Order: sequence, then structure tokens, then C-alpha cells
Amino acid sequence: MTKNELLAENWLEDLATRDVAASSLETYRFALDCYLAWLGRQSKSLSDVSHADIVAYMGYLDGKGYAENTINLRRAVVRTLHNFIYLEGHATDNPASQIEPAKREGKIPMVLSVGEVERFLNTAHAMADDGSLSLYRLAGYARRAALFETLYSSGMRISEAVKLTANVLTGNGRALIVKGKGDKERMVPLGHRAVEAMHKWRKMAKELGVASPKWLFHSVRDGSKPTNRSAAYRDIQETAVAAGLPRPHDVTPHVLRHAFATHLLANGADLRAIQLMLGHENLKTTEIYTHVEISRAQKLVQELHPLSG
Repeated sequence: MTKNELLAENWLEDLATRDVAASSLETYRFALDCYLAWLGRQSKSLSDVSHADIVAYMGYLDGKGYAENTINLRRAVVRTLHNFIYLEGHATDNPASQIEPAKREGKIPMVLSVGEVERFLNTAHAMADDGSLSLYRLAGYARRAALFETLYSSGMRISEAVKLTANVLTGNGRALIVKGKGDKERMVPLGHRAVEAMHKWRKMAKELGVASPKWLFHSVRDGSKPTNRSAAYRDIQETAVAAGLPRPHDVTPHVLRHAFATHLLANGADLRAIQLMLGHENLKTTEIYTHVEISRAQKLVQELHPLSG
């Protein structure tokens, strides 16, 4: 292991001792690998990085055309890593001390309309009903449809959905207890369409001989491990393309979570109830959906009001 890799591992281990979620550590590791690879091409040691080097790295990221959120994450990783290296005495100064943290904009999240979600889900089900395909392919599509229905029906995070256990289907099928951030449990709703889709997926998995006794959503090849988030992202975007949705590559599991909350609010649901179902610590986080509704109302006025100009 090189010195750079050793320092990087020490930083990740330090984060782990601070109860940083495993999913976050995985994200940080990916950003960290990008930075280490760039340093390697420059023949630079982490202990000798200068402020100018970090500015050059930021320029490199910008030139690659990465999304703003990606650049902001990688900037945060560089700042935190170098602060750790300096405080641990592995560098004489902190080259990232003058790198300003990225300002988070209060952007209104992308929200699919009810019709778009319906088209998306119907496309997923149609793919799972294509009689010309093998059972293996159909099972994979059935798993997709079940996962998508679960996300939209419950509003749960993708990290929560992929860890659902197989025994969730043994209850009454109308609600689930999920473990969210900080291992806090909450009850989330589950519609009949999601339950039916789950049973269909499980039936096909059993026919293939791969049905997991532990996990609800797992590989069609092997039931020993749950589906990973990367596969879920890929499946959602492939289905969004097939459904002909606008900006299909912007459709993510979190977009389905936003759709769940926004559609509930539009139909009169109480904001506090939505907060509890989403597992938000603070009501202010949930209030973004009121801004979504206001934004949509403003758009309707601009498009339809006779005096809008």
C-alpha cells in the first residue's frame, strides 16, 4: 500500500469511528479514488499537496463536465481529507484551508407528474409481461417493477428498500416497519399494487430456484446478497428511457421519493404525516414539497392565465 493509500484509509477509518453511514463511506471512497488517481498522474504525495494543486484538481473536475453536485462532493472530500492529514501531523500545513465549502442551493427537486409515474410503472410491468422473453429476463423485470412500486408506494429511500427482508410479505401487506437513518424505525405505507408486484417477483424467483429466504430484492442469479443501489439506479433509468419520460437520465430512486411526497401533498395530505413517512428529522426538510407545489402553481398561472403576458 502506498503512502497516499495508507493516509486515505486512515481517514476513512476515522470517519467510520464517527458513525458515518456505510453508504456515505462508499460514496466518499469513490470520490477519494478519483483524487488519488489524479495525484498519481501528477506524482504528488498527499503530504506535499499545495493549495495550487487543489485548485488545479478542481479545474480538472470542471473540465471533465461533471455535474455540480459531483464536483461539490469531491471538493468536500478533498477539504476534509487534508484537514485530517494536517491535524494528524502528516503535513506541515493544510493546503485546503482556503478552499471554500460549496454553498448548497435550495433547488426544487425534479418531480414527475402522476401521469409520468403511471407511464413509468406501466412500462416496468409491460416489460415483466413480455411473453417472448425467457423466465430469467422476466424475473429481472418483475423485480424492477416490484422495487419501483415499493419506492413510489412508500416513499422510502433506496438504501432502505434494497435492505427489505423477505418476511415483509408475511404481514398484512398494508404497512412496513423500516429502519432509516440512525437506525430509527418508522412505519411506511404499502399499496396493493406494490404488494402484488412483490408476490409476482417472488413467485418467479422461486420458479428459477433463487428465491432468498432473507432478502426481498436480490440478484436473479443469486439470492445470497441484496440488490445494490447501483443496479437500482441503472434499472430506473433504463425504464425511464423505455417509458419516453423527459430527462430520463435525471430519473433516480430519490425522484420517486419526491413524487410520493409531492403527490400526497397535492391531494391534501398533512405535511407532518408526510414528514413521519419520509423519516425526516426536521419538518423544514419536508417543507421543500410546499415550494414544489407553489412552483407548479406559478407555472400553471404563467401558462394558462389570460393576462399572464
